[in-house]
Amino acid sequence: MFDRLEVIENRYEEISLKLSDPSVIANQDEYKKLMKEYSDLEEIVEKYREYKKVIKDIDDTKKLREEKLDKEMHEMVEAELAESEEKRKQIEKELKILLLPKDPNDDKSVIVEIRAGAGGEEAALFAGVLFRAYTKYAESKRWKVEMLDSNPTELGGFKEVIFTIEAKGAYSRLKFESGVHRVQRVPTTEASGRIHTSTVTVAVLPEVDEVDVEINPSDLQIDTFRASGAGGQHINKTESAIRITHIPTGLVVTCQDERSQHKNREKAMRVLRSKLYNMAQEQQNSELAQARKSQVGTGDRSERIRTYNYPQGRVTDHRIGLTLYKIDEILDGDFDEIIDALITTEQTGKLGNGDDEDWN
Repeated sequence: MFDRLEVIENRYEEISLKLSDPSVIANQDEYKKLMKEYSDLEEIVEKYREYKKVIKDIDDTKKLREEKLDKEMHEMVEAELAESEEKRKQIEKELKILLLPKDPNDDKSVIVEIRAGAGGEEAALFAGVLFRAYTKYAESKRWKVEMLDSNPTELGGFKEVIFTIEAKGAYSRLKFESGVHRVQRVPTTEASGRIHTSTVTVAVLPEVDEVDVEINPSDLQIDTFRASGAGGQHINKTESAIRITHIPTGLVVTCQDERSQHKNREKAMRVLRSKLYNMAQEQQNSELAQARKSQVGTGDRSERIRTYNYPQGRVTDHRIGLTLYKIDEILDGDFDEIIDALITTEQTGKLGNGDDEDWN
């Protein structure tokens, strides 16, 4: 473990020197690449240096304990030693987590798709509730939200809504939202007060750059049509809406949120790139996924991941058995408690028997 940390620290110092080299600064591509690596290593190097300082403090305190001390001084030294040992254990845990293999997409922005499932208009209304909740969550983090496409209903819900959340690290937190979200509540249109169960499907895709996915223009069929609003009413008279079909895979994406055909095409291509990237990743990881069951579920869109029960005021995440009685706060964008618990469970699963690492 120490050997690995020493290698990381040496590499960090090596990059630090290179970043001040005029020839590297002049090569912007190389400079950006090194800056990213430097940034990725910074947290673990700082934590490792903190660890080495604690180890030195422990050694110094142990030497002091061997000297002839009065009772009061001896008690102070013992208390200091115990405190440093606790700190050492905590930093070891943190270092183990920092050394876990990172999801290469964790730093990326995301494209979020919310679709109404079973439950008709009630499902569409809850799709709107989730869209608002994720928007509020993004706002609390000062992340940028941009609408890509939507299919609103007359009562204010969405049959489908697609949007981006742009921020470094958005995927690392929102990837756990992929799956089927179930809602149990009494619809406003329900005279008898019976509880209805509806479902909404959420897909969270890492947003990728053009360099990550190569798309052959000849593989695309691009159609234009008139954008329409709720109830099929035309909101403009020009064919600004775009439908792109990726012929080899059969993937179809549409975008009609902008009045400009060019902007709609650009947004549709962003969605298509992310879908193709996600498809390729799922194909690569299928064997791995079969061999290892994740602690927090597969993230598969067909998997029911969470239930929102309005009458009881509770939200239950079925992957980790977490129930919180704060439905109003969560649907107002307060997802951190759930997301933190999912991340902790995933990290614990990855660590496995890592507690047996030799740190001495």
